[in-house]
Amino acid sequence: MGEPGKHRILMVSDFFYPNFGGVENHIYYLSQCLIKEGHKVVVMTHAYQNRSGVRYMTNGLKVYYVPWKPFLMQNTLPTFFGTLSITRTILIREKISLVHGHQAFSTLCHEALMHARTMGYKVVFTDHSLYGFSDVGSIHMNKVLQFTLADVTQAICVSHTSKENTVLRSGLPPEKVYVIPNAVDTAMFTPAPERLSRDEIVIVVLSRLVYRKGADLLVEVIPEVCKRHPNVRFIVGGDGPKRVRLEEMREKHSLQDRVDMLGAVPHAKVRSLTEAFCIAILEAASCGLLTVSTRVGGVPEVLPDDMVVLAAPDPTTMVHAITRAIYMLPKIDPQDMHNRMKKLYSWPDVARRTEIVYNRALKCSNPPLLDRLSRYLTCGTWAGKIFCLVMIVNFLLWRLLQLWKPDKDIEVVPDIQLPKSQHEETPFGSRPEKSL
Repeated sequence: MGEPGKHRILMVSDFFYPNFGGVENHIYYLSQCLIKEGHKVVVMTHAYQNRSGVRYMTNGLKVYYVPWKPFLMQNTLPTFFGTLSITRTILIREKISLVHGHQAFSTLCHEALMHARTMGYKVVFTDHSLYGFSDVGSIHMNKVLQFTLADVTQAICVSHTSKENTVLRSGLPPEKVYVIPNAVDTAMFTPAPERLSRDEIVIVVLSRLVYRKGADLLVEVIPEVCKRHPNVRFIVGGDGPKRVRLEEMREKHSLQDRVDMLGAVPHAKVRSLTEAFCIAILEAASCGLLTVSTRVGGVPEVLPDDMVVLAAPDPTTMVHAITRAIYMLPKIDPQDMHNRMKKLYSWPDVARRTEIVYNRALKCSNPPLLDRLSRYLTCGTWAGKIFCLVMIVNFLLWRLLQLWKPDKDIEVVPDIQLPKSQHEETPFGSRPEKSL
């Protein structure tokens, strides 16, 4: 791992396996590709139930499940300084050269990036979501993001819409933000071996049944589509507060035989339920499926027009879009769509582009503490002063830790050298794991 040009990267987020989602998949697949390129990658996340300590995953990917339990929505309780000691220990033990944090909603990510900058490490942040500007939750989250990104070395967004959103929320200079889209493991998502019959058209909806996921649209769209197309059947997977409305719609229009409500679907029975950067759309296209989606956020950037039908988020437009998709089905070649997805979105390409960001981050200079504090002062009249105070306290605590336990007293762990054959032959989709 000491080869020139090879990095030692610490990925940090509250969201990682055994939890499932877009951020979790992104970290895992990106880490695997970086390892195959010869880089050292370590993941830091919080403990999940009885999963604590150090675990190893495919290709020697090392995961630190630090002993912090989730507080809200898989996030740890914000402590500001509580994670300083363990973060410092991991950075020194693994001889990390760069810290990469993921997801604006991750408390652990924000704290780790703050500690890493205090200790002089280069940091990169990837934003996976879009946030608003007017509601109370978004206002607070945007202020936290402004604090974290005030001293970040480089940032990555998964779409151009996401980049614009992040720049507006954080005040980060646009030239420091790069756009690197997500990808899909096409080996896991393949078309059906035999072409499906056209006698019956099955429309699958997999989502949490909540307002922000468009569940209310389904209540109005499904009856109209079933009325126009007698050979259409719906399968709705997912649970949430809007499930009651869907059940009532099915009863009202006597659609029990044409609308199957599966409820909460275990992840083991569904290839993916992820939504970040519309990864689900990529996975559907890789399976040779035509997708209908609302024209919101970064969705229009994901696929060419002949692979997806976009519509405004209103019932009438959605019905027309589904009708158009039904008429397009005979022209769809699932295998051709799968082959195109292999070229459009691949994790090795994402890893190569991320390496370029890492290289640029490591070339940036390390400003002294006073220069860094001036950046925080620009975050607001009162917030700026509070942020400066937090960073000064963090710096003093770090110095105390150095006196109490010098860096030389922290044992550096040896790297695990895997056989080259295992490195190359391990399939992308497998995730074997063992404890240490």
